Amino acid sequence: MSKKKILIFSDDLRMSSGVGTMTKEMVMGTIHQYDWVQVGGAIKHPEDGNVVDMNDAAREETGVKDASLTIYPISGYGSQELLRQMIVREQPDAIMHYTDPRFWQWLYEMEHEIRQHVPIFYYNVWDDLPYPQYNEFYYESSDLIMNISKQTVNIVKNVWTKYPPEDWQVTYVPHGINDDLYFPLTELHSGWGEFEEFRKQKFDGNKYDFVLYYNNRNIRRKMTSDVILAFHTFCNTLSEEEADKCALLMHTQPRDENGTDLPIVVEAICPNRNVYFSDDRLDFKEMNFLYNMADVTINIASNEGFGLGTAESLMTGTPIIVNVTGGLQDQCGFKYKGKHLDENDYSWVHSLHNDKEWENNPDLTHGEWVKPVWPRTRSLQGSMPTPYIFDDRCRWDEAAEAIKYWYDLGSEERTRCGELGREWMHLEEVGMTAKLMCKRFMKSMDTAFETWKPRKRYSLYKV
Repeated sequence: MSKKKILIFSDDLRMSSGVGTMTKEMVMGTIHQYDWVQVGGAIKHPEDGNVVDMNDAAREETGVKDASLTIYPISGYGSQELLRQMIVREQPDAIMHYTDPRFWQWLYEMEHEIRQHVPIFYYNVWDDLPYPQYNEFYYESSDLIMNISKQTVNIVKNVWTKYPPEDWQVTYVPHGINDDLYFPLTELHSGWGEFEEFRKQKFDGNKYDFVLYYNNRNIRRKMTSDVILAFHTFCNTLSEEEADKCALLMHTQPRDENGTDLPIVVEAICPNRNVYFSDDRLDFKEMNFLYNMADVTINIASNEGFGLGTAESLMTGTPIIVNVTGGLQDQCGFKYKGKHLDENDYSWVHSLHNDKEWENNPDLTHGEWVKPVWPRTRSLQGSMPTPYIFDDRCRWDEAAEAIKYWYDLGSEERTRCGELGREWMHLEEVGMTAKLMCKRFMKSMDTAFETWKPRKRYSLYKV
C-alpha cells in the first residue's frame, strides 16, 4: 500500500524557530508512514523560489529507505495560487497547517475548494481564554484539529459549536522533545570535557554555585525584564558573598524592537549582578550544554502556547519555574484529587490560571520538578487580528521567591526533582517525547484518513 502524501505549510523545518523545530520532529518521526512536501516559510527566505530535494538527507537521518521529503521555500505566508499549483504538481492526500492561522487566512478562505478533494489538518497553537469566537471560521474550516495543550482542546470544543466536531476531529498532541538531543550530562559522558570548556567560555572563566537559565524570545509577552528583576530581587535575599556565586544566563536576543534593550535594563536594575547573554546560533549539542549548565530554567511569559524551553529543560533533568497559563500548565503535572488532569478535564477546569480558585486548593497538586507561579493580574489585550486575549501576569517578586525555593533546596534535591521531571516526560499518558508526539500524530491522522468524507460542493438551506 502506497504511503499518503501530506503537504504542510509551516516554518521551514531547517530553521531554528520553535515551529521549525517541531515540524522537523513531526516530519522525520513519521516519514516511515507518510511522504512529506513542505512549503517552508521564513520572513526573508534565502532560497525563496527554489525546490529542495531532501530525500537523501531524510533517508540518512532516519534510516527509512523510502523516505520522501521535498521543501518549497517561500518568503512570507504564501498565496492561493501557490497552493493550487502545489496541489496540481504534488497531488497530496491532505493539506496540513501548523502555526498561527491569522497569517494564513487565504488558505481557509478556499476551504470549500480544497475539502471537496482532500482534508485540511490543523496543528493548533492557541493558548488562552476568553474563548476566541473569532477563530470559529478556522476551526470549522478544518477536518482535523490537533492541539498542543489541554486548554487548547477545550478552547476548540467551546468555539466549534455551530456544527459540533466528531470525537476524532479534535485531539491532544503536545509538543515532544527529542531525548536523543536533550539529556543529562555527567562526568562519565564522552563529551564532558567539551561541555566544561563550553561552560568556561560562556561564563568568562567564572564558576557559579547556582545558575538561573532563560531560553526564549525577547518580546513583551515573555516578560524578559521581569526575569531580570526577579533574579535581582532573589540575589538581594542573599549575602553579597552568596549572590556573587549566582548567575542569570539568558539565551535570547539582548536587543529586540518587539521586546526591550536588556543590557540597559541590567545596567539600570542590577549592574553588579552576574547576568550573561547568549545570542549565538547554537546546534543541538550546544543547546543541551546550556540546559546542563543551569540549575533551574524559568518561563514566566504572560501568554504561552506550550513553552519549548522549559520542556527541553525537563528532558535534561533540570527543574523549572513557570507561570500558570496556556500550555505551561501541562508541564506542571497537575493532579486533582490524586488524578492527573487530562484534556477532557478541561471541559470543567477551563484554565488553572485563576489563582483565587486554584492556587490554595488542597485538591490540586503538582510535580516536584516545577515551582508554579500564579498570575496576579489579568488584563484583556487585543489587536485587529486578535480582538481579545487574556494577558496573565505573575508578580516578579513571587518569581523571585520561586528562585529562592530552588536555591534553598540544594543541588542534590534539585537533581532528584529534575530526574523526576525527565521520567514524567516519558510517560505514555504525558506524551512529551518526540516519539510519543509522533505516535499521537499518526493515530490522529490515520483516523482522519479513514473517517474523512469530502465536503459537498453545495449546501442546501430551506428559506
